[in-house]
Amino acid sequence: MSRATSYAVVLAVSVVTTFALTPLVRWLALRSGAVQVPDADRVHEKTTAVLGGVAMYAGFAAGLFTAWRLGTFADLFRSSEPVGVLAAATVIVVIGHIDDLKDVSAPAKMAGSVLAASVLVLFGVSMFVLRVPFAGLVQLTSDWSYLLSVVWVVAMCHAINFIDGLDGLAAGIVGIAATVFFLYTMKLSDQGFLSATNIGPLIALLVVGMCLGFLPWNVHPAKIFMGDGGALMLGVLMGSSTMVVGGRVDQAFTGQSFFFYAPLVIPLLVLGVPIFDTAFAIVRRTAKRTSPATRDLGHLHNRLIRLGHGHRRTVFILWAWTALLSAFVLVPVYTGRGDGVVPLGLGGLALLLYTVLHPSLRIWSKDEHGPQGEPAVAVPAGLGRSAGSTPAATGGAKSVYKVPAREAATLAAELREPMVVSDGRQIRKKAARQRAERRGAPPAQAPRPRRKR
Repeated sequence: MSRATSYAVVLAVSVVTTFALTPLVRWLALRSGAVQVPDADRVHEKTTAVLGGVAMYAGFAAGLFTAWRLGTFADLFRSSEPVGVLAAATVIVVIGHIDDLKDVSAPAKMAGSVLAASVLVLFGVSMFVLRVPFAGLVQLTSDWSYLLSVVWVVAMCHAINFIDGLDGLAAGIVGIAATVFFLYTMKLSDQGFLSATNIGPLIALLVVGMCLGFLPWNVHPAKIFMGDGGALMLGVLMGSSTMVVGGRVDQAFTGQSFFFYAPLVIPLLVLGVPIFDTAFAIVRRTAKRTSPATRDLGHLHNRLIRLGHGHRRTVFILWAWTALLSAFVLVPVYTGRGDGVVPLGLGGLALLLYTVLHPSLRIWSKDEHGPQGEPAVAVPAGLGRSAGSTPAATGGAKSVYKVPAREAATLAAELREPMVVSDGRQIRKKAARQRAERRGAPPAQAPRPRRKR
């Protein structure tokens, strides 16, 4: 059996296993009470099962077992690395789902991710070399190898866990990133820069299978969440896959000179969305003098929703940004031409304009009450003006703003205050009463209808 066929078989097993077991895990989670209830810090509107990471773990284990039984990967399984990856995934899934059920403290969850990363290193899954910008290649000692490997995996874990805030967001982003990274490793293998015993491509492919099998159950409206167990496991697997490729290739193969720091910089691009979101969250929370683990509504997906995008559109926009950043990796590598990224730059500009301007264009295209009398949502001005909203017709007073009614539930969760669906007449009456109260005058009474004689 050829290597390409073996990869296809492993991918199919991972996809089918994850897809088939997810509804069973959902049923067990609902029966046992392993659910996530809506609250002010989340945007989902109904009680939803968690523990989706269990089905994803089963898909990963089934794919790994299939690869072991195929003779194509015999050399790869002579080392202890596959066992180490499976052991680390087991540790982090258990710790993550305990957090889903019992709400583990942030230091304890951090310690769990460090433990999982340490298990990887103990089984030999670690960096060997590090390419320092403008300083060449550095051979890592055992101490530095352990430290950098653990830091890399822990950072990946929490970057993916932070971005897991909307239905299908984390699974889609990681699936796109893993696909691109797998294609990148295939190019390295074809050029002879990556050993056939490197486990990185196999792990990346298994991650793709897990995400593809789980996404049909996780897209909005989600039937089940992957939970912290699933998100942290994706971080461990992506961290280990990128680490054994980027930290072991000592040739500067990139396809173009501006990827001088590759291949370790490749994961930073394909996972640029969660990494940027995590870095921004740490800076934002530190500036507020709160713990970096404190939950808030300042993530990228929360900001896009406040900008006026709906749940699904927000997810698709962040998927598109991940695909665009990933294309910046693949185009130079596969074409060897730097000018191939020019269309990608134009595509990035178009995506930026769509991200920023589309909500405003949608609002401006409507009349005061929306198409065909669509009701508006009155937003109290004390909460601050919601981006993408328009001032209600209040005769100059800006006590309320309005947005399309179909976004009421999402914005209510974001602003942590219920909204009142009303038409323009009710908004104007309420504004008139508020102005009268501020002046100390009794509000004007509506004239009584005259009786017909």
